[in-house]
Amino acid sequence: MRTDIRKEWLDALLKIVTPVLDALEAGELKAKLPLSFHGDRAEFAPLEAFGRSMLGLAPWLEADSAVLDADERELQAQYRRKALRCIEMAADPASADFMIFDRGGQPLVDAAFLAHAILRAPSALADALSPEARNHLADAFRSSRKIMPGSNNWLFFSAMVEAGLFVLGEPYDKMRVLYALRTFRKWYMGDGVYGDGAMMHCDYYNSFVIQPMYTDLVRVFSGEMGEVDKMRPEVTARSSRYASVLERMIGPEGSYPVIGRSICYRFGAFQMLSQAALQHMLEPCLSPASVRCALTAVIRRVMAAPDMFDENGWLRPGVYGYQPELAEGYINIGSLYLCSTVFLPLGLVPADEFWSGAEEDWSGRKVWSGGHITIDHACD
Repeated sequence: MRTDIRKEWLDALLKIVTPVLDALEAGELKAKLPLSFHGDRAEFAPLEAFGRSMLGLAPWLEADSAVLDADERELQAQYRRKALRCIEMAADPASADFMIFDRGGQPLVDAAFLAHAILRAPSALADALSPEARNHLADAFRSSRKIMPGSNNWLFFSAMVEAGLFVLGEPYDKMRVLYALRTFRKWYMGDGVYGDGAMMHCDYYNSFVIQPMYTDLVRVFSGEMGEVDKMRPEVTARSSRYASVLERMIGPEGSYPVIGRSICYRFGAFQMLSQAALQHMLEPCLSPASVRCALTAVIRRVMAAPDMFDENGWLRPGVYGYQPELAEGYINIGSLYLCSTVFLPLGLVPADEFWSGAEEDWSGRKVWSGGHITIDHACD
């Protein structure tokens, strides 16, 4: 069992998200989050930082504490309490760190990321909230309905907010869910890739948003709607195929193509590969251990940059270190925390094959060292 690698992953995740959670728990996130970068986005930055941090942290919070070693179990208990307190601070209108959920457009995005975190940790988060905090969070989610999504990946943000309400036991709008699921079926381009709207974009939005949300929406609403039950096999198969495509993008030394929008989300580009490992959706050509080794190489490569964080531990924009020229105008410091999603497999127990399997090279390393891999394929 590779407890050393698991600890390395957990240490990296907590190094990233802890400044956000510590500040919010104390009611000081608005005061402490650096807002000098693209300052016109400052009012939305706290919810971006929080929702995106929780998105990657949630599976670890949900992991079975009984099978963790004593040190990790103690850390998990600490962060479970911290996360609940942070939700209270973010959603309580009386809090100094009450966040904007209902105006400007951007809050719909990050309400959805927070809702997705609730889906990923229903016991540790949704069920553990106090009645008052649950009501405040539900009210915050409902208030985001004022924001109309565009005809692109934003349809999933509206759908995911409704899924968050569903998991909280609240009434939800079935049509907002079905509209997103139906529309993206029409935008499927083939071979595991969806268009972001009617056109395909060469970027990582199939991994940042589209496929992780699509996969979890059909999972959560299976059994609730017969139409969704019928969608689930094809959505899952396409997500598994796309995860294989992502795995083959990882080079021998842990680098990957720097293409498309929002590249400053760093290794969040591999969210769908991480989610496929977490949910045991990897195609048979990929062993969980080889995916662990591939993602570990990416994490090490990115985290090795000496200027990835500022002097107070906050993320800085870039792919490898500080490269602000790579950040679009809609990106602020809070946006960068989507990188947390590479760590989703921490939700797997230590005995899972992902963590316990022997070291194994991934596709990129095997091929470029003269080794052998399974021939690639396409899917419908």
